[in-house]
Amino acid sequence: MIGLGLQAISCSSQKNLTTAKLGLNKEFVKTNLEDAHKQINYLASSIQESDIPTTFKDGKYVNWGSSWWCSGFYPGTVLYLYEYTKDEKLLNEAKRKLKHLEKEKNNKGTHDLGFMLYCSFGNALRLTGDSTAYKGVLSTGAASLATRFHEAPKTIRSWDGGKNWDGQPWTYPVIIDNMMNLEFLTEVSKMTGDKRFRDIAIRHANTTMVNHYRKDYSSYHVVDYNPDNGSIISRKTAQGAFDESAWARGQAWGLYGYTMMYRETGEKKYLEQARNIAKFYLNHPNLPKDLIPYWDMDQNKLTKESKYYNQKDLRDVSTAAVTASALLELAQYTKGSESQLYISKAEQMLKSLSSKPYKADYKEAGGYILKHSVGSIPHKTEVDVPLTYADYYYVEALIRYDRMLNGEKVIKQ
Repeated sequence: MIGLGLQAISCSSQKNLTTAKLGLNKEFVKTNLEDAHKQINYLASSIQESDIPTTFKDGKYVNWGSSWWCSGFYPGTVLYLYEYTKDEKLLNEAKRKLKHLEKEKNNKGTHDLGFMLYCSFGNALRLTGDSTAYKGVLSTGAASLATRFHEAPKTIRSWDGGKNWDGQPWTYPVIIDNMMNLEFLTEVSKMTGDKRFRDIAIRHANTTMVNHYRKDYSSYHVVDYNPDNGSIISRKTAQGAFDESAWARGQAWGLYGYTMMYRETGEKKYLEQARNIAKFYLNHPNLPKDLIPYWDMDQNKLTKESKYYNQKDLRDVSTAAVTASALLELAQYTKGSESQLYISKAEQMLKSLSSKPYKADYKEAGGYILKHSVGSIPHKTEVDVPLTYADYYYVEALIRYDRMLNGEKVIKQ
């Protein structure tokens, strides 16, 4: 996500800035970040101080509150735009939201504290250097997240309660999304000197690599474990088209997560995992020409009998935004034509995202930047709407690309 810059990065390849050709220019980045700035200012002016935006549907704002897994993305987006524009109003807006979000540092009932706290307070610490205000929140939050790790499954538990689509209660479910919360642990480990956080992240990543991935490097969404001995009870989906499908955003979470784990550890196995995930994703025969994927990469296999058939062709902009950001980082850890491929594909994704029908006009979509994301079709929530995390990773990708144009590292230290 960000990198706090509290210790020299462990991956030596980070210093190997890519020599690949960049196909977008400063004007492209400037135009789209300035448009995002205007949109976010409009969104900020349209909500209450205590509101933490999630989406905009049927002309109304939907704000799910600080305990929702998306609560860190809006302040994180605001902070990225502050980094680019130096607009103090944005910093103040982020701080207003952080006041309402801080209590989640004590939330031990979610695996998503990385999304919630690291995208928000992590960016705030990086940009302001105010360790007094933010270090304690981050360290307490990491300790809360660590309570969800258990020895037998060697993973961080995702959900408490609930049932799978067969009506069976989950036992110890772990979702691929959880790879995105590991950076929080590795960075706080460096910040505090507590090696336990880093160890948990590594063990979770290793277990997920073995148990979540098929031979073609597509990922299952959910692996349900026996918490007593770590054996696998089942491999399922919760948000995909069917259990054996490749739910699109899950593939992006894994790509981003293993690229990040290589940066944090220097372990080549994580780099190889990320490269293989990228190969699966970019070569998928069902990936549209504009590189904005369908919500499930195997949606074409749905029959008319499926309850999702009428929605099978919906795109998920959030997946493309996450993937573009991840590919820009992966390009810096690879060489030659491979690095160029990742950059070129990320550029194509950014060009698509920055055009109609995906990019919103000023004041359209309530002030969200991008349209046409899919939260969860099976849950009938956030279907074909703007989403706060799509905006976050889109802005992050543009910021990363701007750093590349400046000859800087993708990850700001």
